[in-house]
Amino acid sequence: MKKLLLAFVYTALLVGANPAFAGGADILSLRTGDMKKLVVHDTPVATSNAAFDLADGAGKGTLEDYRGQWVLLNFWATWCAPCRKEMPELNALQKELGGDDFQVVTIASGRNSPEGIKKFFAEAGVDSLPRHQDPKQTLASQMGVFGLPITVIIDPEGQEIARMRGDANWHSESAVAIIKALIGSAGES
Repeated sequence: MKKLLLAFVYTALLVGANPAFAGGADILSLRTGDMKKLVVHDTPVATSNAAFDLADGAGKGTLEDYRGQWVLLNFWATWCAPCRKEMPELNALQKELGGDDFQVVTIASGRNSPEGIKKFFAEAGVDSLPRHQDPKQTLASQMGVFGLPITVIIDPEGQEIARMRGDANWHSESAVAIIKALIGSAGES
């Protein structure tokens, strides 16, 4: 009986420690369509605490500012066609699920003028996302972002649990299901 109980506890701990079952949410089984490109890490990965520029010259921010929330962090640029294609989908995801437990955070990496970002957001109808910038690519470099777009899912402890290279429909049924599962698992852990 003891061995059976220990085996059960060990299995439960393994499942709880696997980010594919982040906080009890099995996100691997929810990946369909574009979300099949989402790479879920075996173990959480530390993120950088490098500062980035907040929108409209409001100072500096870090990922630590989002501690306690699930974050979908998107690195993009105004000149990047796939980035521009997915931005309205990220905006729709933020509108639907953004709140105390989850935020979509967009950071323009490299040379992007604040005016160019504002103009693009206005033209694309993006009205719910931050216009943060990483002009010297310090945060992007420290997080291993080479090429754009790169989207990273960060858990409430501030660790990266998954990453996608390339654009995706972030407001698809699969993407919404993944984020809802993560948000829902926060109260279970």
